[in-house]
Amino acid sequence: MASAALGITSCSPFQVRSDYAETANFNNYKTYKLRIDDLKLNDIDKDRVLNEVSKQLQAKGLSVGENPDLIVNVKAQHKKITDIQRDRPYGMYGWGGPWGWGVGMSRTWSSNYNQGALVLDLIDARTQKLVWQGIGEGISVDSPKAKQKQIPEIVAEIMANYPPKK
Repeated sequence: MASAALGITSCSPFQVRSDYAETANFNNYKTYKLRIDDLKLNDIDKDRVLNEVSKQLQAKGLSVGENPDLIVNVKAQHKKITDIQRDRPYGMYGWGGPWGWGVGMSRTWSSNYNQGALVLDLIDARTQKLVWQGIGEGISVDSPKAKQKQIPEIVAEIMANYPPKK
């Protein structure tokens, strides 16, 4: 079973990582409130992200509260990626078979696209200190259909690391 789970996560198109404060007692956190000051997304994607973050937090046993234990700051970013690929030479070979000298050609091409990332900061409301951070990269920002599918997937992968296993 563990190897099946490892196989599933290793096939993920996302790069996910997290970090946490070792002094934090995650058992004490029962309520949360979303803060979206740094969430620069269109309204459709903002709703997708916030709904999925709330769904994942509630699945972990937390509930929304006006006087919360955790402030959840959600941030989004994207960067332009240039992917350059080159294939092996092809064409006619000259004298001496494939290891001799002769004529061959190769192709090089590039593609540009935007890749998105989500950052989830969980801040202790009492101390105002960051206690957990999850980051996920690899969202296909340029494709609305891909984002619709990928946002729930990446949030679930990020939140799989919460609470941390010490």
